[in-house]
Amino acid sequence: MTIESPRESPNSDERPQERQTGPVVLRRSRLNEPSTTDQRLLDSRGPTDWVHTDPWRVLRIQAEFVEGFGALAEVPRAVTVFGSARTPREHPEYQLGMQLGSGLADSGCAVITGGGPGTMEAVNRGASEAGGLSIGLGIELPFEQGLNPWVDLGVNFRYFFTRKTMFMKYAQAFVCLPGGFGTMDELFESLTLVQTKKVTKFPVIMFGRSYWQGLYDWMRDSMCASGKIGEKDLSLLHLTDDVDEAVSLVQEAYKAWEDAH
Repeated sequence: MTIESPRESPNSDERPQERQTGPVVLRRSRLNEPSTTDQRLLDSRGPTDWVHTDPWRVLRIQAEFVEGFGALAEVPRAVTVFGSARTPREHPEYQLGMQLGSGLADSGCAVITGGGPGTMEAVNRGASEAGGLSIGLGIELPFEQGLNPWVDLGVNFRYFFTRKTMFMKYAQAFVCLPGGFGTMDELFESLTLVQTKKVTKFPVIMFGRSYWQGLYDWMRDSMCASGKIGEKDLSLLHLTDDVDEAVSLVQEAYKAWEDAH
């Protein structure tokens, strides 16, 4: 094994040659860097694998947060409404979604949905036609095709977790209309945030008793009965079929928030 001799320390009055590349100082053997940073940026396309690396994804994620915060920072008080993308326009649930969007708009609330078709479209449509602010937060999916035509302010996201932050940050209440896995995910995430007091004074409304009653009963008879959640946790949920009641719950919660601040 060859042992290299230690490098001699320069005399205190000798300054080695150096070259700066931005904040980086290059000396000795590193002086022979063949090009400048600008030259490497402008002179050649180079390999593209870096576009798919995690450090680059971090910048994309950061950009999504910046764009979302910037777009939504000045929206009025709002209610996030979740629901199925598969609800046909002729279905009664579509009409309920329109009525809910209209009722929330009439009460002075903007509505925030996932911006897709089905129930989301119905809520956006009801709010927009009533003269309210209709917001859609879209997501890049292989089987969905952009924001519905009743979105007045739309933001598209690559990442679910960025989009979810926007759903939660700019809402004063959460309403879940009948939906599938995505709606379930959003329902329980909302409940978890309220239960753990990450958000406060937020009602979580399950709109459509015939659809949600079985799930509510299971949470009461299984989760609560076995001590996995408490009675106080169960009381975070409100079941209703009535638009006026849902709007009233939102208004009461907002007044309680105002009184606390």
